[in-house]
Amino acid sequence: MNVTIIKESKKELKLELDEGHSFCNLLQKILLEDEEVKIAGYDVPHPLFKKAIFYIQVSGRETAKEALKKALEKLKTQTEEFMKKFDESP
Repeated sequence: MNVTIIKESKKELKLELDEGHSFCNLLQKILLEDEEVKIAGYDVPHPLFKKAIFYIQVSGRETAKEALKKALEKLKTQTEEFMKKFDESP
């Protein structure tokens, strides 16, 4: 996955991702569970191209980059838990 930082400050982060709705929607949902995150959203400019613009804005107690890292860790943990449960099933 390619990630390009378009804009970065302590409270805002705008990224270009080589991903579509599936990954971005999941990441957005996890980010919005964080009380520090004010806005988390994305746009897929054209459905034929696997590219999304992702935007995060936080309240300020943590940086937007920290909020993203925390959300990605949570996503990783949830994925690992799912894989474990799946492997244990008959």
